[in-house]
Amino acid sequence: MAGLDDLLTASKNIVTALNNNAQTTLSIQGTKTGVALSSNTAVSSGSGRLVSVVVTIAGSSTGSIYDAVSVTQAGTANKIYVIPDAVGVYVLNIPIVNGIVVEPGTGQTVTVCYS
Repeated sequence: MAGLDDLLTASKNIVTALNNNAQTTLSIQGTKTGVALSSNTAVSSGSGRLVSVVVTIAGSSTGSIYDAVSVTQAGTANKIYVIPDAVGVYVLNIPIVNGIVVEPGTGQTVTVCYS
């Protein structure tokens, strides 16, 4: 028969596993947002995940998102997504290595969700 110590250890392991699962889910769903971006902005540095883009004002041209640390380092070689010039929610779930730089198109306003 299991002793009290064994039951407590098993309970602790279950709680730890549930917490790890919750943290992973939050990371995948995005825990941070860059709201109402209408100019070139570095929203994150370091590795993570670009979860979604919400285009709230379509503008007259497409925008871009880069895997870069700063606006000055954003370039064609590290472009990871073209932001459509249509209002909508775009689910991406793209892993990031360096950081996230958002360059909205002309007249565009976007919100990004990332972790």
